[in-house]
Amino acid sequence: MYKRLSAVLFPISAILLIGALIWGYQENQEKNSILIKAENQYQRAFHDLSYHVDRLHGEIGNTLAVHSASTPMHRKGLMNLWRITSEAQNEINQLPLTLLHFNKTEEFLSKISKFSYQTANRDLTKQPLTDKELKNLKELYKNSNEISSEIQKVQGKVINNHLRWMDVETALASEHRSQDNTIIDGFKTVDKKVSEYPELDWGPSVLSIYNKRSVKKLSGAPTTVEQIKKKAADFAGHTDPTKVQVSENGKGTEWSSFTATVPGKVKGDRLSIDFTKNGGQVIAYNYTRQVGARSISDEEAHRSAAHFLESKGYKNMQAIVYDPSDNIANLTYVTKHDDILIYPEKLSVRVALDNGQVIGLQSSDYVYEHENTPKVSQPKLTLAKAREYLNSDLKETYHRKALIENEQSERVVTYEFGGRINGSQYRIFINGNTGAEEAVEEIRSGRKGASLK
Repeated sequence: MYKRLSAVLFPISAILLIGALIWGYQENQEKNSILIKAENQYQRAFHDLSYHVDRLHGEIGNTLAVHSASTPMHRKGLMNLWRITSEAQNEINQLPLTLLHFNKTEEFLSKISKFSYQTANRDLTKQPLTDKELKNLKELYKNSNEISSEIQKVQGKVINNHLRWMDVETALASEHRSQDNTIIDGFKTVDKKVSEYPELDWGPSVLSIYNKRSVKKLSGAPTTVEQIKKKAADFAGHTDPTKVQVSENGKGTEWSSFTATVPGKVKGDRLSIDFTKNGGQVIAYNYTRQVGARSISDEEAHRSAAHFLESKGYKNMQAIVYDPSDNIANLTYVTKHDDILIYPEKLSVRVALDNGQVIGLQSSDYVYEHENTPKVSQPKLTLAKAREYLNSDLKETYHRKALIENEQSERVVTYEFGGRINGSQYRIFINGNTGAEEAVEEIRSGRKGASLK
């Protein structure tokens, strides 16, 4: 009996064992193939990074080598700088450096990219490179040479010692091993060297994207928890502040704020309101509840949002975008000063389309920008003159005046034209003083803005 049983089971076991070995071999081959592919991608990105940092040094040298009045060559050199730094930033993002502090070098490249792009896009015949900008380029020329040399040292070690980037990823991911790795040490050296460079004066347009807004810049005295409870109760329409729970976010930092939680009128509903610490201004409001099927019109949603803003103290607001989706309408509003729309002072409102109730408000841009908006002046160009700068194929549907922030982080008064061209809807902002096209934006399908005049 046992012989017969063994005669049956042995071949089956042998087949299963062979199958398991084949499956394991195939899995191992696939795993190795994936690892080899990842390693090849890392190696390619690293060697491309070394090449582009070296090209960065060379291109800065080319830009400095030409005559100080050679506007076309300056523009060409600056655009090449922007392209090269963009490539280098992309290659850094492809490397497994997420857990490695390499932020100084990334910020350095980002500032070069922003500086070169903005400078190349201005009219260099009227605004040539200044002495300060040329001095900056000379400093960047020296710095980029040092960075390139350090990266090339790492590159030499990688090639000569057959180092693998997969080992870098493993070393960075490990919580228990010391990060003793030639590549890691090399990149740490680069970042340390960059951190020691003196800060250049990049100008306000570049630095504005790195200078984050601070609540300390807001007017008004710091508020207390009890004051926030009262403000939250008033905002929510409740009369009992004792039912409001308040928590402080980022206590002890310049980003300190308050979040107030208020019980809804219906069991299970909840309201949360975020306030700035200075002045106790509302920066976000959210009413969490189940939204039913749509039962109101677009016009009713507009009226509900406008009434809500008026009742909460937001004056002179105008809707510029209406975007209904999933039984909720999202409306974007901006301040209107005389006949000019102030785009930096924007806020968004969410309206539930089942009953028209406002269930959300995002007003941080409005809060931070409202006090800092300079005096708004009328454009020098007439509407007819500004219209001459449009593409003749644009089928205009509306126009209005708008204050926007351009790519140089400058606030400029423009004429906003909405219309259709090439089968799509666009809004185009023409500088009200020079006629230059400051911005072009395609209006996505489903969003309505042209009719909100």
